[in-house]
Amino acid sequence: MTDAAQKLVGPLTFTALTGRPVATDPYTNETGVHVEHIRLADFADVVVIAPATGNVIGKLANGIADDVLTSTLLAVTCPVIVAPAMNVRMWEHPAVRRNVATLREFGYEIVEPDAGFLACGDVGKGRLAPPEQILARVRARLAASDRKRS
Repeated sequence: MTDAAQKLVGPLTFTALTGRPVATDPYTNETGVHVEHIRLADFADVVVIAPATGNVIGKLANGIADDVLTSTLLAVTCPVIVAPAMNVRMWEHPAVRRNVATLREFGYEIVEPDAGFLACGDVGKGRLAPPEQILARVRARLAASDRKRS
């Protein structure tokens, strides 16, 4: 979890829901391993970033690795699915559009945000895509990976 994510929901909540520890530091984990982001990258079959903020999209597009998420993403070789969620004006900003295009060039799959009522009160494109749509993309990527291994 990034620092920003931890301001919304604490790591303890995710640990309680999953029964697994939550990575918050790219360099250490509960066993004291100092390359947690590499261990996570090696372990992943697919990575989903949902919701993906304009900040994290910008970091990923520009190779900035200053937290557990962005450090891990620089090391993964598996499919990456990005589901943006932000204000409509942020989504339409040229920098965000450029960064999303860069992620597509990297081979990341983008699950376009929905239009509708946004958390800030505005209306427009920027809502997180429905979880069912994101899950369908994950399943499709995992199925494709399984076919390649066969």
